[in-house]
Formats: sequence, C-alpha cells, structure tokens
Amino acid sequence: MISYALTWTGPDGINRAPAVAYDKPSSEGRKTELEQPGCTNVEVVQIEPGRLPEPKA
Repeated sequence: MISYALTWTGPDGINRAPAVAYDKPSSEGRKTELEQPGCTNVEVVQIEPGRLPEPKA
C-alpha cells in the first residue's frame, strides 16, 4: 500500500506535519479539512512506510 502525509502552514504561520499516514482518498479529505480554517501551503506527499515528513523550514 502506498502511504501519504501532508505538510501545511497553520493560520498562526507555523509550518506543520502530521503524526499519522493516510491512504490517497483520506489524504485528499484531510487536505480539504485543513484548508477550510485557513491553513495554507497544504501539500499531499507520498511517503515510505514507517516514515513521516518533517515540517518545511
């Protein structure tokens, strides 16, 4: 199975990354949820099993 995660910038300007991985449909749903309250730079990225992305600098 291919896993996905997200990176985003919160409304407070802090870059963030998740503590969980998603399948593709769930990651797209989570992207929509994050964009609604004003998060920006929301990106879905493919990850290797057992690894999560770091927040962007």
